[in-house]
Amino acid sequence: MIETEIKYPVTPFFLPDEGNKEENFLRFCRQNPDLRIERYADQSILVMAPTLPETGHYNFELAAEISLWNRKHRLGLGFDSSAGFHLPDGSILSPDVSWISHERWNALTDEDKEGFTRIAPDFVLELRSGNQSMAFLKQKMELYIENGCRMAWLVDPKKRKTHVFMAGQQVQMVPFDQPLSGGEILPGFLLVIDEIFQKK
Repeated sequence: MIETEIKYPVTPFFLPDEGNKEENFLRFCRQNPDLRIERYADQSILVMAPTLPETGHYNFELAAEISLWNRKHRLGLGFDSSAGFHLPDGSILSPDVSWISHERWNALTDEDKEGFTRIAPDFVLELRSGNQSMAFLKQKMELYIENGCRMAWLVDPKKRKTHVFMAGQQVQMVPFDQPLSGGEILPGFLLVIDEIFQKK
């Protein structure tokens, strides 16, 4: 049962309630390719502006770490922020970084993969940008977990901590100077966030 009630940082809007909702949303996204667009279970839509270059740089570096690990271990598929996933509750979200095991990806039907893939990633990472609402981002992390994501990292440069969400566990806060472990979800993956944020 999906329990998280999203409290939006800005006023969302709704597409006209006519025809096929999935096709309408996909068409809207294709008509606005330069925007990052997410839909929530109540069909509300949030449109987000492009990230600032500094945030984009750190997103790139974080995605690169996952990519290098995945290239070595070859256990699944990684995705950047342009990928949208259709979650079980009807939300369609685009995490900054995400990863899905080969086992779960290969179990999907062709129908599941049409449009926005119908699956919750095994792992997602969201990077807080500027003064972006932490309350809203935490709700998104809870939403990922409730929909079947196994581990979600919320990286907060302002407080220099990463919030680690996992199903059935208390949220852990890991300072940037301490290692983050991928555990059983990303076996062998270890990252000290400071190594990225101190690069210039």
